[in-house]
Amino acid sequence: MSNPSQPSSLTAAGGGDALSALAAAAAGLPSEARQHSLLSGPDWVTDRAPPPIHKWNPDHCGDIGMEIRSDGSWWHAGAPIRRAELVKLFASILRREASGDFFLVTPVEKVIVHVALHPLRVVDAEPLAGHSPETLVLTLNTGGTIPLDDRHDLSPEPKAANAVFVTLDSGLTALFTRAAWYRLVERADESGQLSSGGRLISLLPG
Repeated sequence: MSNPSQPSSLTAAGGGDALSALAAAAAGLPSEARQHSLLSGPDWVTDRAPPPIHKWNPDHCGDIGMEIRSDGSWWHAGAPIRRAELVKLFASILRREASGDFFLVTPVEKVIVHVALHPLRVVDAEPLAGHSPETLVLTLNTGGTIPLDDRHDLSPEPKAANAVFVTLDSGLTALFTRAAWYRLVERADESGQLSSGGRLISLLPG
């Protein structure tokens, strides 16, 4: 575990070196060994098994200028991270802690991520083929798929005209894009409710 009185390998590196060091550390992490099921979890925010970040509690190693802006884009030191694979890699080690802060976590160190609104986006919502009761599957901008069921609550986001966000594992949340939100609205009945995972879900605020 890193010594908080000494600079970590990430904070000691500057600019693009810090980003490269973080990417290299994340790429070398082991995948989660637990069995995974779309309907029973745990949640995967990408299309690959995530590392077991719930087991790691390293010291805080500082701030290297990582941020997720209100449109869901990832930035480092004021420059956008344009490589989708790099965003997926970082998303796989992202968690929110009890303080409310978001961190990218490895076994030996972690760095803070400044999140303007929600760290992830829901970009699509489609029924799970051949499943009864009908269950909508939410696709994330980082490639993961999440069922809309009793494990995943929807809440309105006042800062996004009451479009909804879904709560995921590791304290993460994903805000619906306009297109995904309209898909939900189109499936709702006259009372503003839709059925998914065997329950009725209201899309109305309050």
